Amino acid sequence: MTLLPQEIIRRKRDGGTLDSEDIHAFIKGLTEGQVTEGQAASFAMAVFFRGLSVKERVALTRAMVHSGEVLTWDLPGPVLDKHSTGGVGDTISLALAPAVAACGGYVPMISGRGLGHTGGTLDKFDSIPGYVTQPDIDTFRRVTREVGCAVIGQTADLAPADKRLYAIRDVTATVESIDLITASILSKKLAAGLHGLVMDVKFGSGAFMDNPADARALAESLVLVANGAGLPTSALLTDMNEPLASAAGNAVEVAYIADYLTGRRRDARFHEVNVALCAEMLVLGKLAASTDEARSRIETAIASGKAAEIFQRMIVALGGPADFLDNPGRHLAAAPVVRPIHAEREGIVQRIATRDVGVAVVALGGGRTRPQDPIDHAVGLTDLAPVGAAVGRDRPLAMVHARSEAAAEAAERAVRAAYTLGDGAVRPGPLVLERIGAKA
Repeated sequence: MTLLPQEIIRRKRDGGTLDSEDIHAFIKGLTEGQVTEGQAASFAMAVFFRGLSVKERVALTRAMVHSGEVLTWDLPGPVLDKHSTGGVGDTISLALAPAVAACGGYVPMISGRGLGHTGGTLDKFDSIPGYVTQPDIDTFRRVTREVGCAVIGQTADLAPADKRLYAIRDVTATVESIDLITASILSKKLAAGLHGLVMDVKFGSGAFMDNPADARALAESLVLVANGAGLPTSALLTDMNEPLASAAGNAVEVAYIADYLTGRRRDARFHEVNVALCAEMLVLGKLAASTDEARSRIETAIASGKAAEIFQRMIVALGGPADFLDNPGRHLAAAPVVRPIHAEREGIVQRIATRDVGVAVVALGGGRTRPQDPIDHAVGLTDLAPVGAAVGRDRPLAMVHARSEAAAEAAERAVRAAYTLGDGAVRPGPLVLERIGAKA
């Protein structure tokens, strides 16, 4: 006999093991409205503290997959995707999807909104006027087939249970649970009908998993559950001890990608991680025989402008402006207050409390503290100084984009506090720490 929702919560709260039937019943109730938001929050907190076994994790993932439609594809190439566990300035998806599509892959990417201090791909695309981030399934299929990629948000049809639980986790301090992260990510990816998935699992001061060992545990959980569910998956552990891009926000990150794809600006750090993830996808999809071949193909797709062309076609196909890449500033919202944030002394950036940088963007209005909160797409930070940069009178820590002078001043204080300066040179660690694949 299936337990009542409160008894399911009680059993997990007390460290018990849940049957697959109970997990499916709870998720069905969440989808259909019989399980309340408060009960879902209590369940998430119980899982956060007590954890799930692999069997429970698989059951939760499958229950969320089958809470809605599961897509199938008939395309002349592999259906591939990437997912990041989140960070600050992590706008890789916007560059990666068209680059992989330029190499023969198909990327139907179902993205999420921001969680905690991290930005959300869906929020970034919402800053493009006219771009429909939640189209119907037929449009999603058509754009993927005709353009090669379509980056959208969760629709009502795909993993709707995750959509509800995702918003609750964001505001109940349960984001960091490996079990809930695994089920959330994989439910969307399995529902999308993928042939291959690459996970970008972050570690460091701006990641949900600060310690590389914790990030490795999450990567292993994702790879284990995904491959066990029949989705070929690998993971890269990548560094988030500083913002990945030099911009953090929504419209400011979209503007950054416009510059990246058109060649107006390509930061080496961002480019390296993007190419590594794209290459992993090509190898997984058998579009390249080796990582070296895959990297070469991706470099060519970006340098030739083909990735930029596909990105522009995707924007138009989903309702955005036809001249977006040529004139991003004409279409993106701009904050009324833009000014430099100067350090209190000259020096070399030794460390960045990257999570605090992300929190500063949320405080500006670029993120949420409640699920229903609107996003201010115009606000954020640009020209963020990286670790190892010399800052002083001629080189600020960042530029703040704020709605008011008071908001700008608060962001200035937060950013200054997030940066540690010194006098010695700094050698950053490796951007890609490790690859984790399925065990034979």
